[in-house]
Amino acid sequence: MTENNASKSSLARWWRQVVFVPLWHSKWLTTEAKVRLTERVTQAERGHRGEVFLIVENHLPIQDAYHLDCHERAVDLFSAYRVWDTEENTGVLIYVNICEHQLEIVADRGISAHVSPTVWHAMCEKAVSGIANQKIEESLAELLDEVGQVLRQYYHLEHDPAGNELSDTVVFLK
Repeated sequence: MTENNASKSSLARWWRQVVFVPLWHSKWLTTEAKVRLTERVTQAERGHRGEVFLIVENHLPIQDAYHLDCHERAVDLFSAYRVWDTEENTGVLIYVNICEHQLEIVADRGISAHVSPTVWHAMCEKAVSGIANQKIEESLAELLDEVGQVLRQYYHLEHDPAGNELSDTVVFLK
């Protein structure tokens, strides 16, 4: 999670997106890894009324990268994938940008009323550290577990008769 005082246009950020070669950087995200991470999302959603949504993106859209940073992209995707549209406003988006080496958590207002931004920030920092050490899948799995624990703390539910409001499937944007 990054501080977002004001988005700054960045030619360097745009250039990174242009020269980024996904094949070199996203080999770790195999079909099997996506399945395992999807299972972790399902596990993270057990025992509470929250919804967890994971998006992994190779790079920012090149046409937007000059003006759009990862936080703004995460907020856009939070809206586009309707993570905000849960019954109790308890959706949490985890957004990973491989090119920028950034991770963002965007939580809906229902959970944000209980969880401080510093908690999300600490979770992001821990995961980014693991990712930097080439433990990408493991770090994301741990992060999903931690998000699930936070949601259980505030929205505990033994049995969820309504089921999933959002898909558990990991979204990969190339």
